[in-house]
Amino acid sequence: MSEQLTGAQALIRALEHAGVDTVFGIPGGAILPAYDPMLDSTQIRHILVRHEQGAGHAAQGYATATGKTGVCMATSGPGATNLVTPIADAYMDSVPMVAITGQVASASIGTDAFQEADIRGITMPITKHNFLVNDPNEIASTIAEAFHIASTGRPGPVLVDVTKDAMQATVDFRWPTELSLPGYRPVTRPHPKQVREAARLIAASEKPVLYVGGGVLKAKAHEELKQLAELLGIPVVTTLMARGALPDSHELHFGMPGMHGSVSAVGALQRSDLLICLGARFDDRVTGKLESFAPEAKVIHADIDPAEIGKNRVADVPIVGDCREVIVDLIGALKTEIAGGTTPDYSAWRGLLESVRAKYPVGYDEPEDGTLSPQYVIQRIGQIAGPDAIYTSGVGQHQMWAAHYLPFEKPNHWLNSGGLGTMGYSVPAAMGAKVAVPDKTVWAIDGDGCFQMTNQELVTCALEGIPIKVAVINNQSLGMVRQWQTLFYDKRYSNTDLHSARIPDFAKLAEAMGCVGLRCSDKESVDATIEKAMAVTDAPVVVDFVVHRDAMVWPMVAAGTSNDDIQIARNMAPKWDSEEL
Repeated sequence: MSEQLTGAQALIRALEHAGVDTVFGIPGGAILPAYDPMLDSTQIRHILVRHEQGAGHAAQGYATATGKTGVCMATSGPGATNLVTPIADAYMDSVPMVAITGQVASASIGTDAFQEADIRGITMPITKHNFLVNDPNEIASTIAEAFHIASTGRPGPVLVDVTKDAMQATVDFRWPTELSLPGYRPVTRPHPKQVREAARLIAASEKPVLYVGGGVLKAKAHEELKQLAELLGIPVVTTLMARGALPDSHELHFGMPGMHGSVSAVGALQRSDLLICLGARFDDRVTGKLESFAPEAKVIHADIDPAEIGKNRVADVPIVGDCREVIVDLIGALKTEIAGGTTPDYSAWRGLLESVRAKYPVGYDEPEDGTLSPQYVIQRIGQIAGPDAIYTSGVGQHQMWAAHYLPFEKPNHWLNSGGLGTMGYSVPAAMGAKVAVPDKTVWAIDGDGCFQMTNQELVTCALEGIPIKVAVINNQSLGMVRQWQTLFYDKRYSNTDLHSARIPDFAKLAEAMGCVGLRCSDKESVDATIEKAMAVTDAPVVVDFVVHRDAMVWPMVAAGTSNDDIQIARNMAPKWDSEEL
């Protein structure tokens, strides 16, 4: 059955058929035809953001919290280009998102018309796929294809750019019953031979480690991961993007690896004889100096994206497939090995890692001058809000402290910008997450630098009834950059002082934007302030935590150095003796 609609009506109807219930966006000239029929939709809630970057990050937050595809919308030219950062962010972190942009009329393309930008060309390197639609008859099929591509295989962002004349034309609307995407056939089922070979390698190893990345969460494979780890007692490390894939409290979890990872996690990878990499990509922040990374380890690398396998580290056993299906098949293959009389014993290896974890726990010292410890603030937020809350973060020191001190017991409760490292991610992502899961408490852990990039979305939250909570970890600095200046630039603090102890007054700024504004600068008031914020359920809350400005993130592996050179504090390194690792 078909019906006569305008192209704009067809676009909204197509979004409804795709199951969309929320769109984050801002209208403008080229996209305006689509906003008129959206007013009549009883299914789609449109949230009017204050900046298109906020729309994109909110769509990411919505997607990451639910696993559904997030949707953002903008007009042509500057509206579309303001989406570039969240699109790139979603691409790096494999977030399913559809970005819809208006484009100038077909006849004006290439004439430098008002608010014209080749957003398809601009975003081609940072989208999984993108479309320019100038035929109204292709609107419905393109939307269907966009959502399929964004959410299948390795998830990612898809851009749909629709010309204004296509939206104004009349069309027979038909929602496609099948898709024609020649060449797009993501492999989800792993090859049995590769799985069997992986099982043999695991059974023959003495020091295996499950190196778990965000792909395990994308595949909804956290329960299967737990079964795999417990089957043979294999130690697990979870990357920044995989926090919550295995509960932090699980005895087999040895922390987060990487530049600011725990000594036990970094050491486990370095001294392993077999890395079982599931949905991770051997990122430079994890490997450190690549030539010295895990020098004795063979590699099993499972990923749904074949381009990732062998990109940075050669895989002895490559497995292309969905992580959930890979893990399920691997459990079956290992059970076959066990039934055949091969039951490896990793107790000595676990014992070594447990001794390292006990000797070098992630911790911090209280500031000697009596000022507030940022680590303490984040730790108390996690303890009071608990593991059921959803946490987002900006990028920098507060992000690393949050990754270590918040309680990660459940999947999809930690949202952050990992691959791109986008300052300003936290507040709009928290907004999107709260819209997606309104019954959850959502805390945005933000830095004073990050917060000043996208805090205008608090106006959106106040007006739309989205009561997120924001903890501004205010060290009056671009903290991570300042840390590098301290360590590597002889304390020459060039342009990292934000003066945010004085300007702006974050509590007053929050009040001006319709939020509850609080301020805390002493340890004794931290719990009461957090509990006061938790008690507010009908408005966004911003807490300005004024903290010690010279607190640093430890452990740390300096950029470009070996993971073996990890420091637990300045000029203090663990002793890798034979009794440990």
